[in-house]
Amino acid sequence: MISPDVLAKALIEFLPRQRWFAASEMPVDVTVADVEVLRTAWPVVVWVEARVGTGAAVDRYQVLVALRPSGEPAPFLQGHPDLTLGELDTDAGPAYGYDALVDPDLAVELVRRMAPDEHVERARLVPGEQSNTSLVLDEHLFLKVFRRLHSGPNPEVEVTRELFERAFLHVVEPVAVWRRGDTDLAVLQGYLGGGVDGWAMALTSLRDLFAVHETQPIPIISDVAPAPQRVDPSAAGGDFSGEAERLGEMTAELHVAMADVFGHAPGDASAWADSIDDWLRRVQHPDIDRDGVRARIDALRRVDDPGPAIRVHGDYHLGQVMRTDEGWYVLDFEGEPARSIEERRRPTSALKDVAGMLRSLHYASMVAMFERDEEHTHEAAAWERRNREAFLAGYLPKARAAGVVPDDQTAISVVLAAFETDKALYEVGYEQAHRPDWVRIPLAALRRLSVK
Repeated sequence: MISPDVLAKALIEFLPRQRWFAASEMPVDVTVADVEVLRTAWPVVVWVEARVGTGAAVDRYQVLVALRPSGEPAPFLQGHPDLTLGELDTDAGPAYGYDALVDPDLAVELVRRMAPDEHVERARLVPGEQSNTSLVLDEHLFLKVFRRLHSGPNPEVEVTRELFERAFLHVVEPVAVWRRGDTDLAVLQGYLGGGVDGWAMALTSLRDLFAVHETQPIPIISDVAPAPQRVDPSAAGGDFSGEAERLGEMTAELHVAMADVFGHAPGDASAWADSIDDWLRRVQHPDIDRDGVRARIDALRRVDDPGPAIRVHGDYHLGQVMRTDEGWYVLDFEGEPARSIEERRRPTSALKDVAGMLRSLHYASMVAMFERDEEHTHEAAAWERRNREAFLAGYLPKARAAGVVPDDQTAISVVLAAFETDKALYEVGYEQAHRPDWVRIPLAALRRLSVK
């Protein structure tokens, strides 16, 4: 239908425009390793596995290419110029190519192919995806198409299926998986309609706190300007601390379930320290206090009993949890995209996830403050402290009782600080590549961690 060479040439320009394309460098080599025509009638759908070389590595990517005769209208492409591959020569004549997942009818066909027993009629893209492409079907199913491919089970499929089968009630039911050989291509799950993600809830809480502060009357008692009035986060109507504590409790239950399903082994503080040290060498920024970071790493090496190593979520933050009427749910077990699949699957401390959520609370406080021209410094810091304490109050009693973290509080503090440092280093690298204006957030965290 279409030559692999024609597809490869088009993909050289198409891939770097996609948010899910992980390489920071332009591809120097793109080859089409595998092709399957999924739909032979117009619009044709071609499944493509592309091997992409950037000079440092070769990665596998999945692209679903749709082809329509040149000149045929496609109104769904309006507003999506980055999802087109341009004019292409095919055996049936000139056509234009585009990402098939933006076409609602073709997305529905894909779901019917994956799950013939599911009756679906409508599909819509989920905006803002960064490492995959997701769609909602009829507001009751959720399709996630993996873009960067790896041999073996994708952690999202593997972990969600195992947890659901063991009756952990805080993950969404998997409905169907699309596989090719030993590679997971997509997963179909239930959709949490009406749920609100933790990030949106946190920002709403902060905005409410700031609004209370802005409307609070300031007493005038002299000609001297009065000191700014500070608002206790507990006094705001949108106080998040109750939810933060419940989220901590659910996180402890998640780690107990992960240890039960995938097993546990004695933790290796030295190996964890080596991993953080390796990340420190990879991240380059002049404002990183490297001596302070190494002090955190060295403190971790000296911990005699750092707790067990278990499978963890790996990229745990407020955007990965959803609040519904039934409680908190955990989403997206793929781990941090910038780390290798082997590292994401490797057992580590449960406190890695805890550190990720604490870093997310700090991010929320800073982002909300940026929205108000960096006013409300004291309120933002107080909000973070209150919700950090609430999350740990929900998490630690259950986690310690179940033995998924060290029993000794000093060891907990040292291991947690090391993994917060690790996450902040990861964030520096990410923000440098994607949002340079935000790199000050993890840099502030590293400064704070280095003086504790």
